[in-house]
Amino acid sequence: MEFIKEIDLSLRSKATLILIISAEEERITDDLKTLCRSTERSCFGWDLAEGFTTLVGKSAMTGGRDPLSVLEQIDKADADEAALFILHDYHECWDNPNIKRKLRGLARKLKYTRKSILITAPAAEIPAELVNDCVVMDYPLPNIRTLEAVLDKLRLTPGVSISLSPEGKEKLLQAALGLTASQAQRVFAKAIVSDGKLSDDDIDFVMREKKQLIRDIEALEFTEASETPETVGGLGELKHWLNLREKAFSREAQAYGLPAPKGIALIGIPGTGKSLTAKMISRLWHLPLIRLDVGALFGSLVGESEERVRRALSVVEIIAPCILWIDELEKALSHGGLDSGTSTRVFGSILTWMQEKTAPVFVVATANDVTALPPELLRRGRFDEIFFLDLPTEKERREIFEVHILKRARLPEMFDLDKLAKASRGFVGSEIEQAVIDAMYIGFNDKEREFTTEDILHALKHQVPISVSQREQIEKLRSWLREGRAQSASFSDAADAESQFVPIQLEVSGK
Repeated sequence: MEFIKEIDLSLRSKATLILIISAEEERITDDLKTLCRSTERSCFGWDLAEGFTTLVGKSAMTGGRDPLSVLEQIDKADADEAALFILHDYHECWDNPNIKRKLRGLARKLKYTRKSILITAPAAEIPAELVNDCVVMDYPLPNIRTLEAVLDKLRLTPGVSISLSPEGKEKLLQAALGLTASQAQRVFAKAIVSDGKLSDDDIDFVMREKKQLIRDIEALEFTEASETPETVGGLGELKHWLNLREKAFSREAQAYGLPAPKGIALIGIPGTGKSLTAKMISRLWHLPLIRLDVGALFGSLVGESEERVRRALSVVEIIAPCILWIDELEKALSHGGLDSGTSTRVFGSILTWMQEKTAPVFVVATANDVTALPPELLRRGRFDEIFFLDLPTEKERREIFEVHILKRARLPEMFDLDKLAKASRGFVGSEIEQAVIDAMYIGFNDKEREFTTEDILHALKHQVPISVSQREQIEKLRSWLREGRAQSASFSDAADAESQFVPIQLEVSGK
């Protein structure tokens, strides 16, 4: 209804050329027919294959398969009759200079009539000549009410069996959010064909199908999350912050007056668990995790990148509540200004959306190189908190060893965790995991015996951690926390965090 009101407002304000971006041609046409009936407008449809058809009203228009003659017929139509002309995929024709000139002149001439032209297209870049005369609108994906209508329509099909509980129906429709109406209908029908009926058991089936369809949307990817707070070592302060907001999207929180959290930025040293944390939040809060691949947003055509951003963020809002994971955000700005400003516009679109979004989308942005990020990204308002993930403390390293030993189906009690924690000073979590794996190879190749503490120590001695190989860069990153620009993910007290800033010495490495 909001879309129909917006179109009606545009028509009444003498918008004579409107471009609607969407692949849902059928649903757009149905909405526009509803609008024309309620406002006593005639409505005519056109496409290159069929020519003109009358959709609403008694007047008739025929022929017009030639793109230029279409505009001539619209020009000659009764100026006193309120009419809307829906041209499907006409953007394929406006590269022609004659058509572009005629369309430009006609858009201005129709301001003195009661006629308007509306063009539908799945994606289109407006020619520079038409920018000032064209209103561009994005057609929203269906909400739960629209999807319910799709389901009810499917129920009327002979031979279709739908057996859903009220709770199951709500969850099924929630699972289908983010699909177009046509996609939802196909997924529901596929679920019926697979087991003979549509029931509560098909909720997971619909979610799997949606994940497959979402893959077709550039830059979005559903990510499976199996990590829990118990399988992520350390980061005690960050975990405490997340636990306090575990029920932030519940009805109880809304009734209490709590606003939904906006998101967090995870800045820090590579290998300290930033990506694991994003997956842990998804599992902890029981929300779907969607990864935004910033690199995949960029297209070769003019305007394509900006359109991909709009489409991706629109889908994310429809799926909400959810978690949007923007990994290695600094790579979005790695073009160095050599892409005619495309990366700047894409990044600006993401920043504006983060600031103004009202949908319950929790953003988790990760970055390794904080110096590559603009100041406006990290200011308050876009994120609830900025956490810095530093080199793990001795206690955290002990936890990390315990996690990875358990993950390999061994008992941590069989290892000297305290000795390992002391010996691994300066190692990040990913390097500790690799040391455990290397120790397993040592044991496996020694007559498949069980690996030991000594094997892990041997692996540590032969590994050069990032804190040594990139000492200057790491110290530069750590100075960012030392200056108080972020909250430590491990400590709530600044003095405790400061105590960690001591020179790194790796006695076990012999280097």
